Amino acid sequence: MLRTADLDYDLPEDRIATRPSEPRDAARLMVGGREEGGRVEDRVVRELPGLLRRGDLLVFNTTRVLPARFVGRRAGSGGKIDGLYLNEEGAGNGQQATGGLRWNAFIKGRHTREGAEIEVFDRAGRPSGVRMRVERRSGEEPGAWVVEVTGSGSTAEVLERVGLTPLPPYILAARKRTHQGETGITGKQRGTDEEDRERYQTVYAREPGSVAAPTAGLHFTPELLERLAAEGIGRADVVLHVGSGTFKPVETEFVEQHPIHAEWCSMPAPAAAAIRQARERGGRVIAVGTTAARTVEAYAAAMEDGANTGPPGGIRTRLMITPGYRWRWVDGLLTNFHLPRSTLMALVASLLAGDGVARLKSLYSRGVERGYRFYSFGDAMLVM
Repeated sequence: MLRTADLDYDLPEDRIATRPSEPRDAARLMVGGREEGGRVEDRVVRELPGLLRRGDLLVFNTTRVLPARFVGRRAGSGGKIDGLYLNEEGAGNGQQATGGLRWNAFIKGRHTREGAEIEVFDRAGRPSGVRMRVERRSGEEPGAWVVEVTGSGSTAEVLERVGLTPLPPYILAARKRTHQGETGITGKQRGTDEEDRERYQTVYAREPGSVAAPTAGLHFTPELLERLAAEGIGRADVVLHVGSGTFKPVETEFVEQHPIHAEWCSMPAPAAAAIRQARERGGRVIAVGTTAARTVEAYAAAMEDGANTGPPGGIRTRLMITPGYRWRWVDGLLTNFHLPRSTLMALVASLLAGDGVARLKSLYSRGVERGYRFYSFGDAMLVM
């Protein structure tokens, strides 16, 4: 088993990216092989077509990030409330929502309890007419509440009116420090929610459902996708809706003891066929991001076990990938640099031969020394 402490590393605060590269494909790219002793190169994402071979296949997660974050105040006391929509009650276990609009949501505020009434602000910080009543603790999402939502419209319409971009908490904290004069980031760099909505979304996002972006895909532009296709590099699209588990730190002694949340994913028939054909012709299947990798491997495992995973339905996966995992269909991975002590680090380490954790931490140290930018808006690495 893998000790969570073994995934720790030191990262100076100035290596944490709080804004994206412009243009998207200008992000730096560290390239290394899965086998030991291979050369490590410093490249740029836009050079990707020259790093892959004709017949290789890139697998993208086409989920779309919802404007899932909301702010408001407690009715009566006026205390500030920060919230994050997760899903409609029942959707987490495959049921249809019944009755009025009820959400599973994280609610951060003093004295949050059953019966609390919340007035929700619109995107401009004004009263929106949407109200929430905290009903009970969620049985589907640990740490979340079930809230009754009143105000005209469906969930999608309500979120469009009140929802903000669900940027990672560390970016929001950094921007708050900036606003208080603790860092040298300019007001222009802080950006607006309109800019965040565009930039914290892949250019190929289609199916709404995530509360966090599949960040490896943020580096792609339409022009880069066209160049990859022109070079004979294939593309397959899958979907995994990133859920609340992405915010949950590993608090257990061993990573494998961490309770990973179920996430819905789907692999359409054309994607499955493209993966099969790429493997048959000797091409490499390269996942763009850990969510695409988990989707491909979840389907590979299900099909190996004889499960019927074809369209139109998807599957819910709790697949955790740690060193020692036997990769079935994925040969390579394009990914960002991840938070310490995370399951995502464990996944990337599992791709590396030998002592994968030590090798990954060595690559991260190299990234720190060479000025790579880390986390969601940061640079990338390619392992294949």
